[in-house]
Amino acid sequence: MLKTNPGNYFEDFRLGQTIRHATPRTVTAGDVALYTALYGSRFALQSSDAFARAVGYPQAPVDDLLTFHVVFGKTVPDVSLNAVANLGYADCRFLRAVYPGDTLSTVSEVIGLKENSNGKTGTVYVRSVGTNQKGEEVLSYVRWVMVRKRDEQAPAPEAMVPTPPKRVDLSELGRACPVINTKAWNDGLAGSSHRFKDYAAGEKIDHVDGMTVEEAEHMLATRLYQNTAKVHFNQHSEAQGRFGRRLIYGGHVISLARALSFNGLANAFHIAAINGGRHVAPLFAGGTVFAWSEIIETADVPGRNDVGALRIVTRATRDVPCAEFPVEDGAPDKPGVILELDYWALMVR
Repeated sequence: MLKTNPGNYFEDFRLGQTIRHATPRTVTAGDVALYTALYGSRFALQSSDAFARAVGYPQAPVDDLLTFHVVFGKTVPDVSLNAVANLGYADCRFLRAVYPGDTLSTVSEVIGLKENSNGKTGTVYVRSVGTNQKGEEVLSYVRWVMVRKRDEQAPAPEAMVPTPPKRVDLSELGRACPVINTKAWNDGLAGSSHRFKDYAAGEKIDHVDGMTVEEAEHMLATRLYQNTAKVHFNQHSEAQGRFGRRLIYGGHVISLARALSFNGLANAFHIAAINGGRHVAPLFAGGTVFAWSEIIETADVPGRNDVGALRIVTRATRDVPCAEFPVEDGAPDKPGVILELDYWALMVR
């Protein structure tokens, strides 16, 4: 009797299937410190209990993307252990702030299936929801992933491709953010004097700095999130794969881009939603990540006069500084754009 988990293949999924993922995870101050060590994020709200209390939080919240990675990591053994690639994200809403001491769990529902034309793989669409120890939802998102088939002759399910919204509604954006005391918000401590009114649609921001990714740190990060995907860990198997080496976890690139965006968006203190995202090209250890952002839209948050919302598309590049805002996609053997992330960030007025 098989006692180990080989992971699900495409033909193991069925529409409407609910998967309760293993291993609840209590987020600690140690996790927060390690996250800072990995990415060097400098946003004041997540760095300082004193700053957070002054502006209206009970203490410094966990970085939004640390919450995302922990919730995401739970899903990997059941959804993407046999993945070829994680293809995209949509309709990601941060619903409640997470603090050290909170315990996160994840449940996923299969909302779409489509066999690929090669008959060797299929795309699985899931809605994953993270909850805390009280059963309160903290995060909800859709992702789709290309998964190998165990048996290429297995019959294909009827294709069902969901259509998540292109843009998370403004009414959803303030749910994880208490009312901010804008008079107590110290621009000097936050790192920028530029507030919501100083940004305009169409503006482009070069975040200037670059960060080279080392093999050890991306593996440490992926283990931190208990993400067990073979493509990130197992050089023995990946040596026979498409690229001949391990891939950097896509979420690692997202967190690097967010950390780099501090230089230009220091007062964009909270990622309220991710409208969509795609990993354009892979990243490997030794690559240097740069980032630039475009302000797509500025908007009022319903019922709030303390914060406004910036719709931002941040693009991360591999080995290409962003002074000229490159838009050309990268490739496994070609520097260029490796990530496009479309998100709403809250900024103090």
